[in-house]
Amino acid sequence: MRFYFPLLLILIIACGPKNSEQTAESAPTHTALDSALLSENEMKYLRNIKQLTFGGNNAEAYWSFDDEMLVFQSDYSGWGAECDQIFYTNWKTDDLKNNMPQRLSTGLGRTTCSYFLPGNQSIVYASTHLGGDDCPPVPERRADGKYVWPIYDSYDIFTADMEGNILEQLTNDPGYDGEATLSPQGDKIVFTSMRTGDLELFTMNIDGSDVKQITSDLGYDGGAFFSPDGSKLVWRASRPQTDEEKAEYLELLAEGLVKPTEMELYVSNVDGSDIRKITDLGQANWAPFFHPSGEKIIFASNHHTERGFPFNLYMINLDGTGLVRITENDTFDAFPVFSNDGKHLVFSSNRNNGGTRDTNLFVAEWIGD
Repeated sequence: MRFYFPLLLILIIACGPKNSEQTAESAPTHTALDSALLSENEMKYLRNIKQLTFGGNNAEAYWSFDDEMLVFQSDYSGWGAECDQIFYTNWKTDDLKNNMPQRLSTGLGRTTCSYFLPGNQSIVYASTHLGGDDCPPVPERRADGKYVWPIYDSYDIFTADMEGNILEQLTNDPGYDGEATLSPQGDKIVFTSMRTGDLELFTMNIDGSDVKQITSDLGYDGGAFFSPDGSKLVWRASRPQTDEEKAEYLELLAEGLVKPTEMELYVSNVDGSDIRKITDLGQANWAPFFHPSGEKIIFASNHHTERGFPFNLYMINLDGTGLVRITENDTFDAFPVFSNDGKHLVFSSNRNNGGTRDTNLFVAEWIGD
């Protein structure tokens, strides 16, 4: 499920240093664009940054198995999208500033969370199109001031080919099914579902068979990803503790809503055993993804601020130690995803948007640990 915290919040509320002995030949080199788009501290981790999109809200970009393509969602009106639709691009060669990428979703309803399947000739994604041709309504600003995300019960999970033809419907249970991502081994999908009455994680085979429940504690579990070796999962979760918090969560859920302002990160084995909370930072910690080593997690967080934003990227060890800040944007950085070879990071950001509310995709070479 893709959400843009800063855009909605604005509406609502108006690493260490480089080794001094490092030689010039071995030091990372940076482009003029790096200097324009990255801070000095960000350049400890990123270089050769490239802006891929230039309008609308673009997010949840995920790599093909050969790292040549990215599949993502966008609501850019210049591409005919009234709300989120799925597109793909060859990130190295396509000019999305002047050309529209290939759309893979039907163009009906709202879509989210696309991911390449083995062979790079098909994708999995969630869509509301069976529930109606129109974009489902965005929740109105609440009188109680609560910031909420919609959980559309018309979402189901589908596969499609690279021409946008639906191949299979993988879920057909009543209620929300979405946020599907694939194991790097290509054999399992993890997704979030309301089929038990709460927002829980499940896994299934890539043909939709052998569905297994992973989480069972009260609260929203979502945005899960596999470790590079496919043995672990990482995800974001809310865990209401008091009777008042539990009542609020259940009342909102009955309205098809969740409040995402308090989320922490959890990891477990792929079968749901050994669940461990790895952050306790407060506020919203989300969009986690495994570092190529499998021993660290990169994620988005606003824990360092009291006003809801900015969001920046951080990295933490699997045992919850070693928190490091990666980006320093003053509005929004999120959805960080490492390429399969570990050489690049794609993420969404409000940087360089000309003062608009646009959220664009950026790819940079990863030079951090």
